[in-house]
Amino acid sequence: MMPLCIILVLLSEICQVTAAVNITSGIIQDSGVIKAGVGENVTLKCACQDNAVTFLSWYQQSLGGKPQIISTRMKHKKEADMYPGYKERFQVSTQNKEGNNHLTITNLRPADSAIYYCGILEFNAIEFGQGAFLHVKTPTSNIQAVVHQPDFELLRPGDPLSLSCTVYAEPLCEGEQSLYWFRNGASQPTVMDPSGGQCTSLSSHVKNCTADLTLKSASSSDAGMYYCALASCGEITFGNGTRVEIVDVSTKVSPLMVYFLSVALAVSIIILLVLAFSAYMLNKKLCSLCKGTVSHLTCSAASDTRSQDADMLHYAALSVKRNSERHGQDDNMDTDCVYSRVKSRKESCKT
Repeated sequence: MMPLCIILVLLSEICQVTAAVNITSGIIQDSGVIKAGVGENVTLKCACQDNAVTFLSWYQQSLGGKPQIISTRMKHKKEADMYPGYKERFQVSTQNKEGNNHLTITNLRPADSAIYYCGILEFNAIEFGQGAFLHVKTPTSNIQAVVHQPDFELLRPGDPLSLSCTVYAEPLCEGEQSLYWFRNGASQPTVMDPSGGQCTSLSSHVKNCTADLTLKSASSSDAGMYYCALASCGEITFGNGTRVEIVDVSTKVSPLMVYFLSVALAVSIIILLVLAFSAYMLNKKLCSLCKGTVSHLTCSAASDTRSQDADMLHYAALSVKRNSERHGQDDNMDTDCVYSRVKSRKESCKT
């Protein structure tokens, strides 16, 4: 009974995993927050294996700006057309596969910090990937800021998500300060628009900025790392991030639990096989003992019969008188006793 229950649990887990796999767009690109230093090189990967796609492209969008096209390439061609302003340090490669559309940026600059989208053209419709935010870190900063945000949030499906971020900044330049939320690892667009961030001056140099992120109903696609960031003086300062996990306590089975259930199932099967073999050997031994006991009892019964036959012997004495050759000695007669036995036989032992 227990192995059957374990099998049912494993089947339900497999069904849940199958149901959790959703068919998304044909674009597979690097997403989340990608960090690199000034002067370094970085490659953003993108692939699409859909045969209906005719063109592949890359777009750059600075925070608060509009998307700018970087390159366009026909799927069956290896070389891409680079747009003005991106021909010097930007390059697209296919790595000998038509569906690949990798973007390489050399000698990174702070101005390269932006969102990069991989796009495809299919049936006269343009489709974008989730986007990746490239953060180019500078050795020196024009802003001193500290970002405070919670470390971890555990929610159930349908619960509201509310994250708060507080930033203390001391900018060394004039300009506006903007707060952004970034999602890393979530199956949603990487960058979120500012959500009502407000900044107040604590002194002539220090500002206090706060921003809240609210989702009315969280789902499994909202799980991931959420980073609060301050954009000021052409730079971006990130917080440590808040990990958001969405767990359905009633139905979710962890991979560790599935592993232990699988081990328990294997052990149960082995025990059942051992018990079945033991029962077979015990049954075989009992049958052998049963046959030996019957034979022994038969022979014992026969032996007892012989003993009883011996006890049932009857003796009789016969007196025989013989006349002497001498008629003169009539009085001296010899008397001989002859014993005879009568034995009552019963059925003997047949072996």
